[in-house]
Amino acid sequence: MHYNVSRRDFLKLCGGTAAMLGLSQAWIPQIARALEQAAKRPPVVWLSFQSCSGCFESFAKADYPDVATIVLDIISLNYQEVIMAGAGAQSEKNLADTVAAGGYITIVEGAIATGIPEAMMVGGKTSEEILGEVTANSAATIAVGTCATYGGVQAMNPNPTGAKGVGDVINTPVINIPGCPSNPDTMVSTITYYLLYKKVPKLDSKGRPKFAFSQKVHDNCQRRAHFDSGEYVEEFGSEEAAQNYCLYKMGCKGPETHSPCPLTLWNSKQNWCIGCGNGCIGCMEPDFWDEFAGFYDTLPDVPVPGFIGVKRSSDYIGSTLVTATMTGIGIHAIATAAKGRFKENDDISEGSDD
Repeated sequence: MHYNVSRRDFLKLCGGTAAMLGLSQAWIPQIARALEQAAKRPPVVWLSFQSCSGCFESFAKADYPDVATIVLDIISLNYQEVIMAGAGAQSEKNLADTVAAGGYITIVEGAIATGIPEAMMVGGKTSEEILGEVTANSAATIAVGTCATYGGVQAMNPNPTGAKGVGDVINTPVINIPGCPSNPDTMVSTITYYLLYKKVPKLDSKGRPKFAFSQKVHDNCQRRAHFDSGEYVEEFGSEEAAQNYCLYKMGCKGPETHSPCPLTLWNSKQNWCIGCGNGCIGCMEPDFWDEFAGFYDTLPDVPVPGFIGVKRSSDYIGSTLVTATMTGIGIHAIATAAKGRFKENDDISEGSDD
C-alpha cells in the first residue's frame, strides 16, 4: 500500500505529534525517523467487535494533516474489516499469518460479548476467542473508543450481551483511548510514542495515556471564565448562549470528564462539542451511558459559583482562563504531565512504564 505524501505534510504530522506528547519541536527529526522506519516495526491488526465503526471513521477521516494516509503508508495495516480488500478466508488468513509472526500492535474497536458470546462472532469465532488469540502474541494492545475501553452503549444497563471493555477480558496490559468516537490525534500520538520509546506511555488508573487525559475538560474550557464568574446559559437560543456563557446548567459534564478535547479539537481542528454550543456529554468516562444520562441534566455535587447556598470550592476557583491564553496554558500543562513533573495522585498508576 502506497500513498503520495509531501515531505511538508509529513513534517506537519511529526510537529503535531510532538506537541500532543508534550515534546519540543526539537524532537521532530527523531519522530520523523521513527515513523520513516516504521515499515520495519510492528504491523497493525485492527479488530472490530460490538461497535458502529465510528472510531475507525474518525481515525481515517482526519486530515490535518492526512493522518490516515501517513499511518497507513508507514505502518503495515494487515487486518481491518472496514477497508481491507480481502474478505472471507483470505482476510482470515492475513490475520492468522500476522498473529503467527508476532510483534504487531493490536488495536481493538468495540465491546467484547461475554454473557452471550454468540452475539459477536467473526469467522466462526466469538469476540472473546479472537481477542484472546490475537492479543496473546501482540507487542502492544490499544483499545480505541468507549465501547472497547469500558463497554460503551452495549454495556449500558441491562447489558444483555454481557459487553465488556478489552481490559476487563484479558490479563495483558491495555492502553485505553476512550471517546465516542476516540480522537485521531490521541491515537496517532500513542502509536508514535510506542515507536519512539518501544514501550507504552504512562497510564492513569483507568488505563488512559496521561499525556492526553491528565486534565478535565473543565480545566481548559474556553467558557471557564464564565463559570468562574457565575455566568450560565439557562436556555438554548438565549442571549447568554449567544455570548458563549458556561453550559453547566444545560447538563455539561466537563467538570467530571478527563479529555484533551479543548486542546486537540475535532473536524480538522476547527471545533468541538462545547465550541458548537452543546455541553460535554462525558463520553470519555467509564459507564457514561448510565452515569451521565440524561445528557441535559445538571451534574450533582459540583460546587458552582453563582448558585445560592453553594459555597465556591477551591477546586474550581483557579485562575480565570480567557480564550486567548487557554491553548498555551493547556499545552504547557500536557507537556508537564508528559515529562513527569505533575505531582502524582494516589489513584494514578505508573504500571505501563515497565
